[in-house]
Amino acid sequence: MAKELLTVLDDMYFHMPVDILDAMRSQRAIAPDERPSVLRRAVMGFHRAVAGMAAVGNNIVVDHVLSEPWHLLDCVALFAPEDVVLVGVHCPLPELERRERERGDRVPGLAARQITQVHVHGLYDIECDTSTASPADCAQQIKDFLPHRSTPTAFEMLKAQPWTTLEQRTRSHHGPMIAGTTSRSEANRRVEST
Repeated sequence: MAKELLTVLDDMYFHMPVDILDAMRSQRAIAPDERPSVLRRAVMGFHRAVAGMAAVGNNIVVDHVLSEPWHLLDCVALFAPEDVVLVGVHCPLPELERRERERGDRVPGLAARQITQVHVHGLYDIECDTSTASPADCAQQIKDFLPHRSTPTAFEMLKAQPWTTLEQRTRSHHGPMIAGTTSRSEANRRVEST
């Protein structure tokens, strides 16, 4: 859907998918005990790269699965909350598993493990279901939504919550999610998808 957004949005946008991190690293094996810290540093760097691109006026479509509670907490701390459109992208687990098998580049069972984490915060600016709408239709829905955004944004509401409450919410809710961000200013728009 992120690629479709690039074709329908009126202004210039850059697509920043979190999946690019694996292609950017050296392909040496990561020891199991090193993996958590390597991944955490890489994802934290990705968040800061997104924030840096937006800070200098770029419009960004971020493709990111908020599969760990700290991913959302880090993004809320870094991104200007009034500039983020959080897009909840939903799809039933059987369809996610079918897509996972078809892609062939995912560890089997990843979708089932992530589905319980990605929607835990429960707040979105707009939601779409990719099992009932095509990526192009979802992209058009998001484009049509942007001029009619309400305030506060989902990120503004998340940022206003005490961190302990937000962290508890991200640990206690279950469901699938994708995030999207777009800024209101013409000079600095972001669309984040997870």
